[in-house]
Amino acid sequence: MALLNQSEINEALATLKGWEAKDNFLFKNFEFDNFKSAVAFTVKIALAAEVHNHHPDILIHGWNKVMVKLSTHSENGITGKDIKLANEIQNLFGD
Repeated sequence: MALLNQSEINEALATLKGWEAKDNFLFKNFEFDNFKSAVAFTVKIALAAEVHNHHPDILIHGWNKVMVKLSTHSENGITGKDIKLANEIQNLFGD
């Protein structure tokens, strides 16, 4: 899958609330009311990632926050696969 150029990334970010792009990654921090909800969200992301065979970096931090980083490692940057999974993750969050 081809890398997206900056214009394509910016266009996608306009539809992805709170997501940012930096150093060949899309990323976002999600915040929850408690640790249990943060972990449950992480499991939902893992299940979606398996369906897409595209696996993000996920970090639970500060007891109620989840940071997600997406990049297509084989391409060393952001591709349509990352945008698609970011949209699905955003839908899982319900925002």
